[in-house]
Amino acid sequence: MLLLTSADYDAIRLSVKVALAATVISLPFGFVFAYLMTFFKFRGKALLEVMVNLPLTLPPVVMGYLLLVALGKNGWLSPLLEPLGIRLIFTWKAAVLASAVVGFPLLVRSIRIGMESIDYQLVQASRTLGARGLDTLLTIILPLSRHGIIAGSSLMFARSLGEFGATIIAAGNIPGVTQTIPLAIYEYAASPTGETAALSLCVVAVAISVLVLLVHEFLSTKLARRD
Repeated sequence: MLLLTSADYDAIRLSVKVALAATVISLPFGFVFAYLMTFFKFRGKALLEVMVNLPLTLPPVVMGYLLLVALGKNGWLSPLLEPLGIRLIFTWKAAVLASAVVGFPLLVRSIRIGMESIDYQLVQASRTLGARGLDTLLTIILPLSRHGIIAGSSLMFARSLGEFGATIIAAGNIPGVTQTIPLAIYEYAASPTGETAALSLCVVAVAISVLVLLVHEFLSTKLARRD
């Protein structure tokens, strides 16, 4: 039997909210970036690819600290954010940003795999028939990339759901405000009497992850049948 408090339910809702927001916000940027990296050649392409994939190799705590340094009260971007009244650090929005940064490379890689599997002759044929670049993108590349988009979105959501290191640095561990499931489990694990509560949240996290994977498999199978 799960023993969940109101704070635990808040953490569950916030985790889903953060993961969903990070995925929705990152998806258009991930698609555009994957499109550029797949179908275009330009100077600095290798450097740009390294920068985007950097979060995969850096510890999440490092990414969180860089966000803190950049977006904090005296951060690099504070002269731009303060006049607009924008405050990100130690809010749930910082958790979204941290999850988006850490999960972005996984999203891009999946979409690129989908785009690289497209028969390039189809793209050339559309252009030969007079289709503009945007038309080709919307009618050929986007539909044929949907397997990669679904896979990338699923990975992004799952990665955001489990994000810990960058979130605790940039957003903090504030119950009801920025405390997600991983942060709540961490807090319970540090308490001598929190074993049961931590285990309950672990069960919830596993259940949500399994549900995400099932949805991914269902959509992938449905698209495969259509194809």
